[in-house]
Amino acid sequence: MEQFNVKAIGRVQVDDQGIRLVLAPEYIPALTNLEGFSHINVLWWFNQCDGPDARAKLMEKSPYKNSPEVLGTFATRSPERPNPIGLTCCHVTYIEAQKGIIGLAYIDAENDTPILDIKPYTPSLDRVAQPAVPAWCQHWPKSVEEAGDFDWSTVFNF
Repeated sequence: MEQFNVKAIGRVQVDDQGIRLVLAPEYIPALTNLEGFSHINVLWWFNQCDGPDARAKLMEKSPYKNSPEVLGTFATRSPERPNPIGLTCCHVTYIEAQKGIIGLAYIDAENDTPILDIKPYTPSLDRVAQPAVPAWCQHWPKSVEEAGDFDWSTVFNF
């Protein structure tokens, strides 16, 4: 298989000041004109789940209630996957471009998680008006905005 060289461009910081992405100084110029986008797609590395066993796992006991008992890794958002890459659509709360900081309302990554890339969310490329999903997850929220108030304990087995 091919090998690729991927470098972190920054880190997730989570503390009493909130959630933010902090870019390495050499990547700060890449924030030019990001202002005005309300959302970004953040690609990040599941660094706490990166090992041979996690990368070899291709089937999962379902973490979801009411789903099939076993799911393939690609039918989940599990951190255990061949390449431990996370993807989160994030609401931008502020940008301090000169400091290389992007404030976020939420990201499902831990403090100090490596950031691989940031892309602006654009509805013409990222939004699907009527996506199809399996019956077992059709009752899940239809948007990021709705997901914030959703009782996710009704979905997961943990």
